[in-house]
Amino acid sequence: MKRFIEGESRTQSTLLPEVLDDYIAEANSVRVVDVFVDELNLGQMGFEGVEPAATGRPAYVLLKLYIYGYLNRIQSSRRLEREAQRNVELMWLTGRLTPDHKTIANFRKENGKAIRSVCRQFVVLCQRLGLFSEALVAIDGSKFKAVNNRDRNFTAAKLQRRMQEIEASIERYLVEMDTADRQEPAIAEAKTARLKDKIVALKEQMKKLKAIEAELKEAPDQQLSLTDPDARSMKTRGTGIVGYNVQTAVDARHHLIVAHEVTNDGLDRRQLTSMAKQARMAIGSETLTVIADRGYFRGEEILACQGAGIKAIVPKTHTSAAKAEGRFDKADFIYDASANEYCCPAEQRLVWRFARVEGGLMMNRYWSSACPTCAIKGQCTPSDYRRVSRWEHQAVLDDMERRLDLAPDSMRIRRQTVEHPFGTIKSWMGSAHFLTKTLDHVSTEMSLHVLAYNLKRMMKIIGNGTLMAAMRA
Repeated sequence: MKRFIEGESRTQSTLLPEVLDDYIAEANSVRVVDVFVDELNLGQMGFEGVEPAATGRPAYVLLKLYIYGYLNRIQSSRRLEREAQRNVELMWLTGRLTPDHKTIANFRKENGKAIRSVCRQFVVLCQRLGLFSEALVAIDGSKFKAVNNRDRNFTAAKLQRRMQEIEASIERYLVEMDTADRQEPAIAEAKTARLKDKIVALKEQMKKLKAIEAELKEAPDQQLSLTDPDARSMKTRGTGIVGYNVQTAVDARHHLIVAHEVTNDGLDRRQLTSMAKQARMAIGSETLTVIADRGYFRGEEILACQGAGIKAIVPKTHTSAAKAEGRFDKADFIYDASANEYCCPAEQRLVWRFARVEGGLMMNRYWSSACPTCAIKGQCTPSDYRRVSRWEHQAVLDDMERRLDLAPDSMRIRRQTVEHPFGTIKSWMGSAHFLTKTLDHVSTEMSLHVLAYNLKRMMKIIGNGTLMAAMRA
């Protein structure tokens, strides 16, 4: 008696279902993709290929193909081409159309703006369903690798270091040639020929580096990437990468990405206001509270948020070494707004002395005449006087600190809200780099990742049937 279930013979004839639809379950996510794209007005969004042409594939088929691919971790155009020929779900979705990889890749390249609009349209659907009622978002940035290798990215310092290495190698080879001349003629001739070839190759490299140096001087940020011209070298916790800084604003209730932006600025400090405004527009709320980590702390950005009616909660960066060295920190000096002066730990008054522009900011300076004779001066400053600086809009930062004190769980909420989407998307990418080049095309690629993430979240939150009904409404 056989113990295993036997499969059917490969040569046996079978009666397959006459309708391809019979293979696709009613709750299958591919049906969600189909309904979503069918309900979009692709012509209004700017897609090319909406109107019938003599050749090619209709835009809605290629958009469905891409959304399905990113939902199922199939991002490459060549892999999508293969899947369209053998995947039953894709056969159903595309109506058995099998576009080649060039057609698929060109669609993503030529319809970047429209694809990004589709991503925003899905956020509008979420907003219409009332999923952003809390008006609380967390903002964060993460570095993603570009196609550009680190060896093909140059800064002035990296270029000089490489040129010095080449010069040192040439000098070493010249010394070795002098040494070879004192050896037996046969050995000396062979060794000298090899060393000459190496020197010629190094001189060719030096010529290329000189040409790169000329281009580098004209670059606005003094950085040059040869493979992807928009990619930039950025610091990370590890060794650093050449890539892009992806910013996201994530809804704290359902962890949906309400806004995102791809930048090639390695710092987050200039991104807070832009992302907060995009998030507020996306959720359609008059008021908004945004939470971000200390990497976003910048006075001008927080002031701009307040001016736009957005409450920011960002912990202050600690730049002073006084606390670590056992001396009083600025927080130990209490400001009296009515008298425009500070009170120090020795209960002396630090009065206003003058104001001047420092780093583009108007700063007020305060100190006390009692500093030289103070009994606890050693705990305060090694200088003659302890001077305290105050930005003209410091009250805005003080208000934000009070908000943070009243909401001690803010950083925990930020961490559990905004870091998960980045981890999920990077997992889907397989810890690989972006497939496309230049900021515009990379932004399109990221929009597809974000759309796939939000779609999957919505299927989990309200279910496929409810989601399809909402799309048709």
